[in-house]
Amino acid sequence: MLTIAFATGTEPGKWFRRYKELTGDELAVAPADDPFALLGSEAVLALTRLPDARVTDDFHVVRLYEEAPGVAVPKDSVFAEVGTVSRADLAEEIVNLDFEAQPRIDDLRSALQVVAANVGVVYAPLPLLKNLSKKQVTALPLPAGEGPVTPVALVWRKTDDCDAVQDFVGVAKGRTARSSRGAAHPRSGGKRARR
Repeated sequence: MLTIAFATGTEPGKWFRRYKELTGDELAVAPADDPFALLGSEAVLALTRLPDARVTDDFHVVRLYEEAPGVAVPKDSVFAEVGTVSRADLAEEIVNLDFEAQPRIDDLRSALQVVAANVGVVYAPLPLLKNLSKKQVTALPLPAGEGPVTPVALVWRKTDDCDAVQDFVGVAKGRTARSSRGAAHPRSGGKRARR
């Protein structure tokens, strides 16, 4: 059975359903703050944010999409009321954390607690902020060009490549049952997933 670890704030559920429809195979899934750390032990594939210095030439990388930048502000702030904000608007605010350096998710959670206490802001990918923000925090999009986009990719060890991995990568890239590796085409008997 193929095991996939996926990053907090990503939503790969539609790919999991399509994979099962296409192949008839079940997946084991592992949500994780650091899905890359599970590769080689608990997972074969990781859906993770880039850049990541641990991704070397020993890994296959397939970029799937980019997350838009966002900012978390206190729910009762004027910024939350207006609903649109730029970095210039927030120039006087305390920045509790800027995700550009890809901090630990626990550090982001802690910084969001400070925002919830009505102090400062946090910059991070918008989907991640929406996922982690609690009642006292509002996640807002930043205008284009006002923050880095965050690539999200499937990463796996080259030594773990197999038909099941390739099938999932194909699903994530939009393969359907009518595609060349669809369910109507039996697998060639190549190497299977070991996990």
